[in-house]
Amino acid sequence: MTRFMAFCLFSIAGLVTSAAHALDFGPEIIISVRDQKLALVKNGEVLAEYRVSTSRFGVGDSYGSYKTPAGLLWVCNKIGDNLPLGAVIKHRNATGEVLSPNAPGRDPIVTRVIWLKGLAGDTQHAYDRCIYIHGTAEERMIGKPVSWGCIRMRSKDVVDVYNAVQIGTHVTIAEEKLAKLLPEHSGNRLASSD
Repeated sequence: MTRFMAFCLFSIAGLVTSAAHALDFGPEIIISVRDQKLALVKNGEVLAEYRVSTSRFGVGDSYGSYKTPAGLLWVCNKIGDNLPLGAVIKHRNATGEVLSPNAPGRDPIVTRVIWLKGLAGDTQHAYDRCIYIHGTAEERMIGKPVSWGCIRMRSKDVVDVYNAVQIGTHVTIAEEKLAKLLPEHSGNRLASSD
């Protein structure tokens, strides 16, 4: 390899590294299946914690399993900008219907959709399985594993998370306790939905 080619490759690698550091995808999302909690974390600081509901069938990524995939994912799409709390979303489109929390006999996706894509291995089918972080009309069930694979949140909480993250935000879903997943110096908790 000539010196000129080596210089070009080194320069390109430096530009890519600089660009990656310049990108800011907002806080990362960390979800504990054991605690049924989601945390927004940025620069080692916990910005907020929320109660969630993961799958009633446990953890996994197989097609048709209705399980919540555990591992590393990223936000690949956000749906529902400016919809009112409780707006019903079907096939990723607002239907025009708006439900109150805990509307009897109803279990649709509401308010916002944060669509996740797996990075590899144990999460590779998440996108095709339509694994979302989304609002639920069944807010009384939040904190219990009752979903069909997605991560459910209260409408007001999913709006907070939706507004905090961007396309490309990293999401970690794990079976461990949330305290074990958080940075060691994360004693600074700024908000909680409890």
